[in-house]
Amino acid sequence: MITLNINNKEVAIDAPPEMPLLYALRDIAQMTGTKFGCGQGLCGACTVHLNGQPIRSCVTPIAAIGEQKVTTIEGLGDTPQHHVQIAWRDYKVPQCGYCQSGQQMSAAALLAQNSSPSDEQIDQHMAGNICRCGTYKRIKAAIKQAGKAIASDQTLPSNAGGQS
Repeated sequence: MITLNINNKEVAIDAPPEMPLLYALRDIAQMTGTKFGCGQGLCGACTVHLNGQPIRSCVTPIAAIGEQKVTTIEGLGDTPQHHVQIAWRDYKVPQCGYCQSGQQMSAAALLAQNSSPSDEQIDQHMAGNICRCGTYKRIKAAIKQAGKAIASDQTLPSNAGGQS
C-alpha cells in the first residue's frame, strides 16, 4: 500500500510500486481527467504536476512520488476555476478535447513561473504537448489571456474587493 498526496488529499493506492502514476490515478483513484496518450511520455496527454512541476504520469512509477504533492486537472482549479481553465473556455480551445487536460497542466506550470511568456517561451514550454486537432493558435491565445489574469491578480492588494 502506497499513500499519495493527490490534490491535497491522502489517497491509499494498493498497487505494485512500479505502476505508472497514470494508472493509479485513473484506475484506482478514479480520477479520469488525466488521459492516456502515447504511453511513452512523448505526447503530454498524461501531464500532471509533481510539486508544481509538469511530469508525464504514464512513465512515472508511483514509487518515485514519495511524499511529493501530485496535482491533476481535477485539482488544478478547485473553486474558483484556474485562470487557465477560464481562458480555455473563453477561447473555445478544445476540439476533440483529448489532450486538453495535459495542455492545461503544462500551461498552468508555465504561468506559475512566468505570467507573461513570449510566443517563443510558450512554444518551447508547450512543445511536448501534442494536439492532433491543431488548436495551437487558440492554446497560445488562451495562455496569454490566462497570464494577464494571473498578473492582474498578483497586482491586487491582498484585501481588494473585501472588507476588513
